[in-house]
Amino acid sequence: MEKSSNSTTLGRTKSDQLLETLAAVFKSPTSQSDLAPGTSDSGGTLSRKSSRRLVVGASPARSSGGGSRNAHIRKARSAQMKLDLEELSSGAALSRASSASLGFSFSFTGFTVPPDEIAGSKLLSDDDIPEDIEAGICRPKFQAEPTLPIYLKFREVSYKVVIKGMTSSEERDILNGISGDVSPGEVVALMGPSGSGKTTLLNILGGRLTHSAVAGSVTYNDQPYSKFLKSRIGFVTQDDVLFPHLTVKETLTYAALLRLPLTLTKQQKEKRALDVIYELGLDRCQDTMIGGSFVRGVSGGERKRVCIGNEIIINPSLLFLDEPTSGLDSTTALRTVQTLQDIAEAGKTVLTTIHQPSSRLFHKFDKLIVLGKGNLLYFGKASEATDYFSSIGCSPLIAMNPAEFLLDLANGNLNDISVPPELEDRVQMENSETETRNGKPPPQVVHEYLVEAYELRFSENENKLMDPLHLDEEPKLKVLSSKRQWGASWWQQYCILFIRGIKERRHDYFSWLRITQVLSTAIILGLLWWQSDSKTSRGRQDQAGLLFFIAVFWGFFPVFTAIFTFPQERAMLSKERAADMYRLSAYFLARTTSDLPLDLILPVLFILVVYFMAGLRLSAGPFFLSMLTVFLCIVAAQGLGLAIGATLMDLKRATTLASVTVMTFMLAGGFFVERVPVFISWIRYLSFNYHTYKLLLKVQYQDMVPPLKGIQTDNGSREVGALVAMIFGYRLLAYLSLRRMKLHS
Repeated sequence: MEKSSNSTTLGRTKSDQLLETLAAVFKSPTSQSDLAPGTSDSGGTLSRKSSRRLVVGASPARSSGGGSRNAHIRKARSAQMKLDLEELSSGAALSRASSASLGFSFSFTGFTVPPDEIAGSKLLSDDDIPEDIEAGICRPKFQAEPTLPIYLKFREVSYKVVIKGMTSSEERDILNGISGDVSPGEVVALMGPSGSGKTTLLNILGGRLTHSAVAGSVTYNDQPYSKFLKSRIGFVTQDDVLFPHLTVKETLTYAALLRLPLTLTKQQKEKRALDVIYELGLDRCQDTMIGGSFVRGVSGGERKRVCIGNEIIINPSLLFLDEPTSGLDSTTALRTVQTLQDIAEAGKTVLTTIHQPSSRLFHKFDKLIVLGKGNLLYFGKASEATDYFSSIGCSPLIAMNPAEFLLDLANGNLNDISVPPELEDRVQMENSETETRNGKPPPQVVHEYLVEAYELRFSENENKLMDPLHLDEEPKLKVLSSKRQWGASWWQQYCILFIRGIKERRHDYFSWLRITQVLSTAIILGLLWWQSDSKTSRGRQDQAGLLFFIAVFWGFFPVFTAIFTFPQERAMLSKERAADMYRLSAYFLARTTSDLPLDLILPVLFILVVYFMAGLRLSAGPFFLSMLTVFLCIVAAQGLGLAIGATLMDLKRATTLASVTVMTFMLAGGFFVERVPVFISWIRYLSFNYHTYKLLLKVQYQDMVPPLKGIQTDNGSREVGALVAMIFGYRLLAYLSLRRMKLHS
């Protein structure tokens, strides 16, 4: 009921504050009318629910400037306008309501709505408020685009792992006979305590875990999983796997360019990325870097929304999310789940794991799956979960969050929960020692009871999951297709990944730490070999030591830089390959070639400093040949680092192996030992340090008399050929190692 006006003055004060807002909504100017006696009192007795809420069809006064305002401000002001209209209409003068003009008169303002405005008005419900109501713009929802409906069914899904010990191995059940179904337009929550198998089940349903240990059937429109579904499934992982040095806009734009179909132009794909940015409320931070552990960037909620945007940008039919609200405050989590509801309302199937939702979040879900120790404890409507557990004797004794109640049951905790009579009788019959101190049965007994109770219930509804879907043949045939759908050609993928790689890693390559390291080493070398004499045999021996150090330094440095390449990007590579964003060959070539421009800048600075300070041959030929030799050494050493990193995919083991390998190559490089035993002399031919050192000596001293000891007077084609073979051979080994890498270990 609306509160009565205490005085006419109070009514006028409130109406004066609303007059400016109402004048902008209604096109006609306000006309003053006298206050009808008794109107305020009579209007105060009206119910707010009986008032009519109106919205005027045109608002030219707001159409120009309102479009640039923030969306959430417009929402708040629009809602306030609704409330004000509601209050005013409930206090309208009823004496004027019977007039032939059908005009509304607001008694305490004297404001009258003309009949022509009322004729052009329409009823407005809470769900019909457009986001840009003040601007006069009603942009359609991005997720409302049509998509292929997919009905997901899973029956008796089980998964086992073998845990190997020192002397024996043990088989452990992760999932045990999980069944259920999800239809388009539904948001299904997967709940359970930590370690109950939520993420494993989500990976199996999303096609991310296709191991021989997986049992049961999972169908999509009554068809098994196929490669076509990779382009129709969006999967948001629990960890936010993003490049820290890319901005929000760059991240979503690259995803759009790589994943959206070839039928769209580049401009259309970029526009799609902007639509997702505005829809998820990321427009304020679109030019901010994502950030990471040591890089300041967007907030946790914004990072999670970027991950969701990466998946919904392709308009998926199925969307899987692994704990999208973990680490978020309740308001941000509610917004995230509301976004999932909007996605599902467009005919998409949404399945998400959630750890401990608030009561508001819990009531947003359509269906609920509760797991406990890999067993199914409940599957059905979320609104009926508490009723089901009450029907088997487990009712909350105090008011509590339904999610907390369900998690307590999944953990076997019956504190503040009633004990079923069957469970009390069972415990008393077995042994009184099995009861806990507070008179409650142990968790294991509770868990067994809940599993048995649901199995009894499931046997009654088993035929429903077995019934085939009544679908046309076209949706079934589309799902059955095994043809992959790439969003870009091979060359486009290479170009996009090349540019993305340069933008992501330019911050690392041009860090002050790395520049200081290289330049300080160059200056120290230049001072130690300051203007060394190359005319005498002793001076040449000294310069030979400098040339060997250059070969070792630029062989050692790139190896330990390249080792981190694939192990650090393994999570991103697995995520993007699982979504079929690009071909592995395009990624590998773009990843290795995008490093070259950045890797060759610091060696140029190094050679410029050392070459002239040390007094090496001051002519253009030897200078550029020396620089080319160092470049070949760097690229060959990078190949070795890439091969070791891709083969082991473990930084600790890769670093250990690289240290032993580089040390062996350095010792066999020809400077420390000249006469190497025959049975081990072959190692030097595998060493890029050896070939680089020989080339540098030939460039500096080939034409000098007498020649340096041990230097042959050929043109160095053998050493160049060996380095080129290492460049391609090591990279081929790295590529083959990535091909056989498991996407999900």
